Amino acid sequence: MSEAIEKATAAKAASVLLAQATAAERTSAILKAAQAVDEGRSAIIEANVRDMERARGNGMPAPMLDRLMLDDERIDGIVSAMREVASQPDPIGEVVGGRTLASGIRLTQVRVPLGVIGMIYEARPNVTADAICLTLRTGNAVVLRGGSAALESCAAIVEACRRGISEAGLPADCASLLVSEGHEQTIELMHAEGLVDLIIPRGGHSLIRTCVEQSSVPVIQTGEGNCHVYVHAAADLDMALLIIENAKVQRPGVCNAIETVLVDEAVASEFLPRLVAACSDWGVFLHGDHKTTSIAENLGLDEGREYAPATEADWATEYDALELAVRVVPGLDEAISHINTYGTQHSECIVTSDVAAADAFLARVDAAAVYVNASTRFTDGGMFGLGAEIGISTQKLHARGPMGALALTTTKCLLRGEGQVRA
Repeated sequence: MSEAIEKATAAKAASVLLAQATAAERTSAILKAAQAVDEGRSAIIEANVRDMERARGNGMPAPMLDRLMLDDERIDGIVSAMREVASQPDPIGEVVGGRTLASGIRLTQVRVPLGVIGMIYEARPNVTADAICLTLRTGNAVVLRGGSAALESCAAIVEACRRGISEAGLPADCASLLVSEGHEQTIELMHAEGLVDLIIPRGGHSLIRTCVEQSSVPVIQTGEGNCHVYVHAAADLDMALLIIENAKVQRPGVCNAIETVLVDEAVASEFLPRLVAACSDWGVFLHGDHKTTSIAENLGLDEGREYAPATEADWATEYDALELAVRVVPGLDEAISHINTYGTQHSECIVTSDVAAADAFLARVDAAAVYVNASTRFTDGGMFGLGAEIGISTQKLHARGPMGALALTTTKCLLRGEGQVRA
């Protein structure tokens, strides 16, 4: 039996026990797992140091290193998120509807766990803890497949969480990690029908497409983030610069960072020189249309080092780095058309003081999160009050946007009769 099938089988058995556990028992398991992570932070950080050293040696880009890195502050954040999830109302057993049918049978619809979640993700160790606490909250077991670059960090977090789960009296196999090298175990997990109920990939385009195209288990697409800021004709330009800086520079390697700025031609002559100069100060490389590159040249920027002419491919690129595409558009309609053509339905923003333009943008842009005058960096489970997220769904079925506890449940219809039979 392969590692993936062995651990999925154990997770299936654990999920049956977990689904029968009380809300208090599952809360205790989350809290004890959080305590074990807190108390085991030295071992976790030491494991992360080894991962970071290997990643640097392999030439991992700086934004990806930032996603990989753990320190005391980030461990504090992980523990805090786990405890926040533990404090949330328990969704399992919640009555979401009910009525008496014409037959006299009483129908009650309640929330129940999905079963076993297969979580496939890249080098982001914090996802490990988020997935474990959210699946415990919702009575699901989880089999984790983290990126090889973060293997030691993920293993240390899983070991701590399993210890806490066991101390709470629940089976440790509620959470497990695949550690075998190579892609074979990932493929096995994606084909484990009857054992795994849902696959959630979290990472770049290649990972997500592989899961969607190869998995025979249902998949929720998450994480691809070709996000935009549109600077409208009625924008406060100081506000626009502040939002763009935050959305691009704060953490360029995350999925809610922007990749393209669209500038309305009505304000382009005033705003573009400010944006181009700011990007030079921020260390952001520009892929600009003709007007943008002309301004960059006039400002004395170095072509090839600080900017380059944009190609068609740039409009569809998620850089995950200090790079930004810039395009001047004739107006609102063209901006919306561009976003709906090249965006990944993640997070989009308009900067404007025009209420009608804002309302049109909110109504017509097709994305999980659409903002007026605020950074796309707020698309996050913690920022949305979910405590943590298992991913940000960019599709429309079952869940959309940051996925907290409710997104990991389904419903069951309970029917109580008195001997009725159908004619």
